[in-house]
Amino acid sequence: MFRVGQRIPIVVVAPQAWSPFDWLIRLFRPAFRPMAPARETMDGIEVHRPRWLSLPGVAKRFDGWLMWRGTERCVRRIQDRFQATAIDAHFLYPDGWAATRIARRLKLPCAITIRGSKDEWLIGTDREPMLVDAMRSASKLIAVSEALKNNVAGKLGIAPEKVSVIGNGVDLAKFAPVDKAEARRRLGIPADATVLIGVGNLVPLKGFQRVIPLLPALRERHPRLLYLIVGGGASQGDMRPELEALAREHGVHDIVRFCGRQPHEELEWYYGASDLFAQATEFEGWSNVFLEAMACGLPVVTTRVGGNPEVVADPAVGELVDWWDPCAFRDAIDRGLARQWDREAIVAYARANTWDRRVARLVEEFEGLG
Repeated sequence: MFRVGQRIPIVVVAPQAWSPFDWLIRLFRPAFRPMAPARETMDGIEVHRPRWLSLPGVAKRFDGWLMWRGTERCVRRIQDRFQATAIDAHFLYPDGWAATRIARRLKLPCAITIRGSKDEWLIGTDREPMLVDAMRSASKLIAVSEALKNNVAGKLGIAPEKVSVIGNGVDLAKFAPVDKAEARRRLGIPADATVLIGVGNLVPLKGFQRVIPLLPALRERHPRLLYLIVGGGASQGDMRPELEALAREHGVHDIVRFCGRQPHEELEWYYGASDLFAQATEFEGWSNVFLEAMACGLPVVTTRVGGNPEVVADPAVGELVDWWDPCAFRDAIDRGLARQWDREAIVAYARANTWDRRVARLVEEFEGLG
């Protein structure tokens, strides 16, 4: 949205979930609900973060109502000054549902982007009616993949013409090929290592716990194997202790390197030092890290779930494996590490999926709402 903000004026409202019990949970889960500033300016864009009451683990069906009530006053104050012509929300629930209520009271059109597995997981729960209500109340729906359009909007009876598919893009100013020898020198990786990498939050969805058990067999075929895990905990939890224990259990703790969360300007060195990107993800809307890896010349092995086949859409850039076949995934990694890839073709594929193309379409959609 900051890229959209370079073309049309925007103000960002990012509601922060909060409860009076959060401090207690942080004693056991330090990364739980980290609080950001209530207001700041980022890349020239105003960002407001009103707090809303959300009791962890209970009463989640009321999150939409509580977010609406906790956020509307902030949005009204901004609207009095900013005079917006539309509201754009991301994820259907609780964000999208709350946004449609605020938009209705301010007499503004509202677009909602269906962004990922968070929306799909709620189908079949007591929040499914709110998903449907949000989509019906929205003026326009955008999905980041055809899979989400079909598996969420289509499955819940929304007319296909109401949904536009606009995938995520890659920033070529931040992700580009670097010299592998220099990247390995910077990161302290042996020049002759065979390097596998995964990037993402350390949560079950991303599947690091599915890759680690495959490493003993892979090390037999690639004796200098090293597995980089780049990422940290998220509001959903932090699996690092479990992943470290799993690596010890399988006797591969010496080849699994936890690199922590890295800023975007450093990520290209991790991609550049690696030979193959592998992510055994369970659900995915549209994964940005695949295109980031490709922009750095790195092939991808991942699962055939959600929007992954739309991102890894050419065998020249990677391989897809059915969910969940550990032997097939292991063999795909093995083939990927042994194959001589056309790195220039992989980079060219990423260049065809830049943010500039995506943002132009988004701006067209938003201008059509006014």
